[in-house]
Amino acid sequence: MKKLVLAAALSAFAAPALAAAPGTPKGEVIMEPPVIVEETEQASTPAGVIIPLMLIALIAAVAD
Repeated sequence: MKKLVLAAALSAFAAPALAAAPGTPKGEVIMEPPVIVEETEQASTPAGVIIPLMLIALIAAVAD
């Protein structure tokens, strides 16, 4: 039973030491770049309607 407790204690102390990312020295903090969120402008309604209508008219003209 002592060996089991000793193994559990050693693994508990060894886990954080081995948790660093591979290839980085101990104690080095890995910095992630900040995420920048930009709001996009909504497409104007006429442009959103005119282009599909022109496409439908073009297809109808070619089909005739």
